[in-house]
Amino acid sequence: MLYDLSLTIEYDYDTAASGARHILRVLPLSIPGRQRLIAGSVGILPDPDEKSSFTDFFGNPASAIMFRSQHDTLEIRMQARVQVDPPEPVADLSPLVGELKDDLDTVWSLDANAPHHLAGPSPRLPDSPEIAAYARSAVRPGQTVREAAFEICRRIHADFRYDPEATEVDTPPGEAFRLKRGVCQDFSHVMIVALRSLGIPAGYVSGFLRTIPPPGKERLEGADAMHAWVRVWCGESLGYIELDPTNDIQASGDHIVVAYGRDYSDVAPVIGVLKSYGKHTTQQAVDVIPLKN
Repeated sequence: MLYDLSLTIEYDYDTAASGARHILRVLPLSIPGRQRLIAGSVGILPDPDEKSSFTDFFGNPASAIMFRSQHDTLEIRMQARVQVDPPEPVADLSPLVGELKDDLDTVWSLDANAPHHLAGPSPRLPDSPEIAAYARSAVRPGQTVREAAFEICRRIHADFRYDPEATEVDTPPGEAFRLKRGVCQDFSHVMIVALRSLGIPAGYVSGFLRTIPPPGKERLEGADAMHAWVRVWCGESLGYIELDPTNDIQASGDHIVVAYGRDYSDVAPVIGVLKSYGKHTTQQAVDVIPLKN
C-alpha cells in the first residue's frame, strides 16, 4: 500500500521560550522487505538557529534543533510518501515460553536489533509485580512465545478501556494498569512489562495507523493520530513480530513505523528542554492518505 502522510505538531507558550533544544523523531523508517520511505521532509517554524540530522542507536532517523532567540510558538510539519508491504503469514516457529532463554543465550550480538536491549527494565518501564502476576495468569502451560504474546494482547484489549482523558504522556504503566484505562501508549507499555516479566523481550513501536471512517461518513482531515504498538522477539527462528493491543491485531499494511525503542522515551516525536515559565498548549494532527499503487 502506498501512503501520503502529514503530521503537524504545534506548541503555544504562555511565556516566550528561549535556549530551546529538541530532538525530533517524526520521519518514517525504511525497513527492508517491510516499508520504504520514498520521500520525506520536516519543516520547522520559526527556523532553528542550529539543525543537524543523525541516526540514533536503534536506527531511527532524528533531527536535533536549537533556538537561541525567544519564540512564542513552535510548529513542526512532516510530510512523507511511504510504501508499506503487509507481513506474509508464517508458521509459528517460536519455542515454548520456558525455553526462550535458551534461544536468547545464543544471541551474542549487542547491535541495535539484539533482543537483549528489550529483555529487562528500561527508563519508563520498571518491573511491576502486579503486571507480572497478570501476565502469568494469562499464559497457559505449553504455549509458544507467539501464542503467549497474542494471548496477552487479547487480554489487554478485553480488560482495558480506551480513554484519552484517563492518563497523561508521563503516566507510569503501573498506574495505567490499576486504572485499566488509557491510550495506545499505556496499552503498549503494560504489554511490554507483562512480556518482559515472562522472559520475552519486547519493545515499543511508534508510528501511524490508517483509520477507516464508518460507512457513509467522510474521512476527516487531521483525525488520525500517532499510534503505538509492541515489538516481540519470538526466538531465533521466528524473530520479531509486532502486535497492536489497542486493536487486538497483528501489525499489518495499515501500520507505518516511525521508530523502534525500549519504551516511549526512546521514540518520543519531540523531546528536549527550554527556558520558560507558565504553561503551554500542544496540538497534533495527522493525515494518513492511501494512494493507488
